[in-house]
Amino acid sequence: MAARTDLGVPLSTLCPKYLHSNSTSHTWPFSAIAELIDNAYDPDVNAKQFWIDKTVVDGQECLSFMDNGDGLNHAAIQKMLSFGYSDKTVVKGVAPIGIYGNGFKSGSMRLGKDAIVFSKSKNSSCIGMLSQTYLAEIQAEQISVPIISFANTNKNKLSVQEQDRVSLQHILRYSIFKTQEDLLKELQAINPPLCPRKTGTRIIIWNLRRTSVGELEFDFQKDRYDVRIPSDINESGSDTFQHQSSSYIPESVYSLRAYCSILYLKPRMQIVIRGQKVQSQLIAKSLASIRKDHYKPTFLPKRVPITFGYNTKSKEQYGMMMYHKNRLIRAYERVGCQMRGDRKGVGVIGVIECNFLNPAHNNQSFDETNQYRKTMTSMATKLEEYWKQMYYSKNKENPNSTTPVEDTMKRPDQIWLQCDDCSQWRKLPDGIDCNKLPEEWFCRLNPDPQFSLIVLRQNVGCLLITSIPALSLDQVNFECNVIDEILEQFLSERDSVKEEEQWN
Repeated sequence: MAARTDLGVPLSTLCPKYLHSNSTSHTWPFSAIAELIDNAYDPDVNAKQFWIDKTVVDGQECLSFMDNGDGLNHAAIQKMLSFGYSDKTVVKGVAPIGIYGNGFKSGSMRLGKDAIVFSKSKNSSCIGMLSQTYLAEIQAEQISVPIISFANTNKNKLSVQEQDRVSLQHILRYSIFKTQEDLLKELQAINPPLCPRKTGTRIIIWNLRRTSVGELEFDFQKDRYDVRIPSDINESGSDTFQHQSSSYIPESVYSLRAYCSILYLKPRMQIVIRGQKVQSQLIAKSLASIRKDHYKPTFLPKRVPITFGYNTKSKEQYGMMMYHKNRLIRAYERVGCQMRGDRKGVGVIGVIECNFLNPAHNNQSFDETNQYRKTMTSMATKLEEYWKQMYYSKNKENPNSTTPVEDTMKRPDQIWLQCDDCSQWRKLPDGIDCNKLPEEWFCRLNPDPQFSLIVLRQNVGCLLITSIPALSLDQVNFECNVIDEILEQFLSERDSVKEEEQWN
């Protein structure tokens, strides 16, 4: 019998088949992975690192995703695994990427039929399972999600509450983890070596999507440090990046590592794929011959900044990079002159954050509104104007040169690196050889003399901050005159202690 409200009206329930149909909005598998990354990147989770790997559990190849964020309690994991919930809000001025509360469900079920979530928050641990196989086995008529939660008191045993025992039995019977010890090992894996944080979330997805001939849609063999889409699937699958010329496909279409490197306009969180850190890019600052422009449509109260420049890594990867709330929606979207065959606009990249447009539910495109069409028309005009400006200035400098402009752009105007410790981006002095930089880079390695003062102030701040319990290191921006404020607060705290001692 269907569930009813107090008024006797039947409640709406979701059929288990909806899990599959909901996932089909992701025509490109990397967009499904991006949904899981977004969940960790959002400010309410506060993750600093995100790990993606391939693993084998009970003889099955699986994808694993893990972050070191704040973790989830029972209520949060229930909302994550259920439909119709989204309570994400702006945190410290940073807006969340997801707004529909559907990212995990659509993303995970696009990658495989079954997923299990392990999460450890400050006071408790939770395990939840979203599984199409499980629902089919029990012949469920509506989506059911087994969830167990327990306090972090016994690290060697699951102290499951009485009301969760049935859920535990179902997880052990229908998942790829058959014992409580197996579940505990996955919870313990949330604390990777050398990681000071003891909270986070780990997701295991199995029964991965396969092609019509029974092969996995991902290639884990070609590059041991990457997850790739085989060329035969790439050519027939996604319409995410369709260009006028099909002779060249951007690497970000078939390489997860390349895609993650440009996934965010201003990357904060470090992403590690199969044991190797992704070299994230500040795309708007990694171009050559950078020029700033603005877009001011009639439907917006203020101008939207645009950055134009030449791609120094590959002249064949060009077009508009369109972001929304810091997240990539359309990459290398060729516009205007770039869609013709006369080589105009080759190598030129435009970067814009289109927070005024509405992304589609799968975050692979924007809604085809009148505002979107006007934006694309304006982008095409401005990009061609930039290309003409560069073309004529180069010809004026060297009128006898026969080398195309795009072939002369080999070095970015600026070099920026992300610190592996604080995750802040730092500008390096001119003349640095990028090929000689270490794989791991820290603020203290910056040879810029001006930055030495910042490092000194940071070291002083770190010493002082230990005496001010109310102030956390994450709250401090060491590039400003914050040390003076810390000293003032420190002296005030010291004077208060002395005054209290005198009264006693």
